[in-house]
Amino acid sequence: MRTSLQSETLTSVQGKFDVKDFVGAFSEKLIAQSKADPGPFNPKPFISTFEAAVDRLIALRKDVQAKTEQMEKSVRVAEREYSKKMSDLNRGFEAVGSSFASMEARMSEVGRTAGRIGEQLESVHLQRQRAQAAYDLIDYYTQFSRDDTSRIDSLKKEGKDGRRQVAVLLRRLATLVKEIDLPTADKTRENIDRYCEKFEKDMLHLFDRCYRKGDPKMMHHCAQTLLDFNGGASCVQVYVNQHDFFINRVQKNMDSDNTTLFLDGAFLADPNTIPPKTESSLTELFGEIRATVGQEAQIVQAVFPNPSFVMQVFLQRVFAQSIQQHMEQLLTRASNMSDLAFLRILQLTHAQTSLLVEDLKSYDVPSATPRSPAQNIGFSRSLAGASSATAGSSSSTAISSILETALEELFVPYTEGQRYLERESKNLAELYSDYLSAFARYHEREERVNKTKGSMLDRMMNATATSGTSSTSKAAAAIMRFGGIASSDRFQDKLPEEQVNEEDGSLSVGAAETMLKWHAEAIGRCAELTPPNDVPKHTFALFRALAEVIAVGYIETAINTAVARLEAIDHTKIEPSLQPLSLLRSVDLICHLWQQYVNIALLPLAASSVVVRREMVVFNNQTVSKVEGAANSLMQRLIDAIVSWMATQLAKQKKTDFKPRNDDDSFARVNTDPCIGCCEILEKVGIAAKQNLSGKNLEIFLTEVGVAFHSQLLEHLRRFPVSATGGLMLAKDLKSYQDTIATFSIHALHERFEFIRQLGNIFLVQPEILKSYITENYLGRIEPALLRPYLAQRSDWGHVEKGFTDESEDVGGRTGPKGLRDRFGMGRLSMMMKDLEGLRLGDSVQMGMSALPSGFAHGFSISSRAFGRGDTSAL
Repeated sequence: MRTSLQSETLTSVQGKFDVKDFVGAFSEKLIAQSKADPGPFNPKPFISTFEAAVDRLIALRKDVQAKTEQMEKSVRVAEREYSKKMSDLNRGFEAVGSSFASMEARMSEVGRTAGRIGEQLESVHLQRQRAQAAYDLIDYYTQFSRDDTSRIDSLKKEGKDGRRQVAVLLRRLATLVKEIDLPTADKTRENIDRYCEKFEKDMLHLFDRCYRKGDPKMMHHCAQTLLDFNGGASCVQVYVNQHDFFINRVQKNMDSDNTTLFLDGAFLADPNTIPPKTESSLTELFGEIRATVGQEAQIVQAVFPNPSFVMQVFLQRVFAQSIQQHMEQLLTRASNMSDLAFLRILQLTHAQTSLLVEDLKSYDVPSATPRSPAQNIGFSRSLAGASSATAGSSSSTAISSILETALEELFVPYTEGQRYLERESKNLAELYSDYLSAFARYHEREERVNKTKGSMLDRMMNATATSGTSSTSKAAAAIMRFGGIASSDRFQDKLPEEQVNEEDGSLSVGAAETMLKWHAEAIGRCAELTPPNDVPKHTFALFRALAEVIAVGYIETAINTAVARLEAIDHTKIEPSLQPLSLLRSVDLICHLWQQYVNIALLPLAASSVVVRREMVVFNNQTVSKVEGAANSLMQRLIDAIVSWMATQLAKQKKTDFKPRNDDDSFARVNTDPCIGCCEILEKVGIAAKQNLSGKNLEIFLTEVGVAFHSQLLEHLRRFPVSATGGLMLAKDLKSYQDTIATFSIHALHERFEFIRQLGNIFLVQPEILKSYITENYLGRIEPALLRPYLAQRSDWGHVEKGFTDESEDVGGRTGPKGLRDRFGMGRLSMMMKDLEGLRLGDSVQMGMSALPSGFAHGFSISSRAFGRGDTSAL
């Protein structure tokens, strides 16, 4: 064991060293021997083995330490050598960097020197070119002064390059000769000008030959040469003027018969037909233009060095010659038909031309402008180097802008200023005046019959002069002036032999729809043909014109005539006609249609201008208020006529009707004649009102009639003595009145006429129960003193008056009527019947009923339904 430990060297403990493995390695045999020995454990072998191992490890540690010291010395020596080498390398790199920096500085200096030399050489070269160019110009100028063109002729014969050099040279000579003031300068100038003219003619002739031969390369050379010579405008003009499109169009115009109409005149002039969307000759022309421009866009790009300029000239020629000429022919023919035909063709042409412009914008080509001869080329370029004429050119206006401008200029003669608006107003005036001629003649005749002050047309003119703003007056005056209805005298002179009937003077919803349709077509044209900034203003102007025709000339005229009729008839003798109710129904429907049109078609067009939109709203509300006022007046006159007629019927009541002498005769009759007459008119009123009115209008109208009749009956009952038998007759009359009024279906009237029926029963009850009867039901809500005039009409009142008075006062002193009123809570009817003497049509507020409001026509109140009268919050 000791021997094995002594054999351990330094290499055996190198690497991964584990103490347990190390001890186990040399203890394994000792442990095996110890286990094999049966005796007690003997530690001595282990001790000696471990002592030897420790001694050996100590020796190894010394060897390791010695070796470590030796290696440290070697490392220190290597480090000193490495540091020395790195220092040497650093000094070497610094030397190299210094060398490169020096070299870079020298190279920069050389570069600057070369740059200065290059600038000097370029300056010298330019001076040489300038001198050479000046020499050449002087030489050529001298030759021209001697009328010698042999040299420049030789240069021109050298082909394409020679011709381009000649072009540049001639342009410079033409500029130079203007600055020279020598005795022979005039002659030289003439020679140069003559040669320039000859050169241009030769190039144009060559371009024309190549154009006819279809040689695009030579055409391009000629175009480029002429561009260098004088801008190339003459070449472009030759190309455009010789184009087959313009030649063929001229020939077609010469061959065509100018009297032939491309459109159906009757169709165009008929406002009830749909405006045409296409026109055959215009469609043919625009189709040919589209095809031609599509081909030319490719040819121009291949031939001309400045294709954008050429396309601009070509398109301007197309618009100025072909389109404008054709449009003028169409408009002239349409104008001979009517203003409507003219406006329709104008709109059709504008729409089709706008589509054409949008299609032509797709043929936009790269922009380039020709060189102007006045541009300063200078002598800084050589003859060869100056041949490129497009190098310094600026960009031209885009073709799309040219097309927009051409489109605008095409329609300026027809839309500039107020021309379009005046024509549109004139057209509407003619249409409306012709359409309403029979209507106007009818009401003119009616006004003459009714002998009213002024004529219907005078009222229209007066309303025009006083309505709204000054612009409103102008618009309406235009309708009257151009429509041929400026005065009643002139109107009477127009077609005096034509007869009119009742239908001609009636309001018609269909007629209003027709007029609105015509106006909508005019508004559509206005929105398309008018500049966007002027659309709100022009829309408002046409709106005012329409309002004057429909509101004043149509609705108010019909209402005024109806009012005049009612005022001219004595309704105490003649039963009133209920035709005004059907008139009000038509007004209701027309105003609804009117308001829908304003909200849907007109106000959106004024959205871009808050001020104009607000003015339109205010004007519309004012117009509606005028219509409502006229309708209210008509309604009140009709109510007055009905009330007058019922008063006439009641006046026919005989003193003996309710105090008959022959009971058999009285019982044989169902009702008295006045009752029959009043019930008949009330039935007619109820039926006519329900047929023509609705909503609040119906309720107010029937309430007003019922309240007025109720007042008449209260006054009527105070005038006639009633016997016991006559009381039965009176009760039947009052029941008929109540049943007739019940058909009105107005709750307030039910209460009133129930009171009338109960009031009539005071003539039927026995004297002993009379005092209790008048304190019950509706009569109990009335002061007994107010019932005395009715009680006094009882035939036996003289016998019961004293006892009735004493007992009623005694009852009144206790709980009588007052107690009953308290029991009934002093209801609304009690307050209404507080004073029987005040039950009149004009005292409707005291009776708890609303009088006919100043803003009556709730059923057709445009402003209240749309945006509220005077309400601009919608803005």
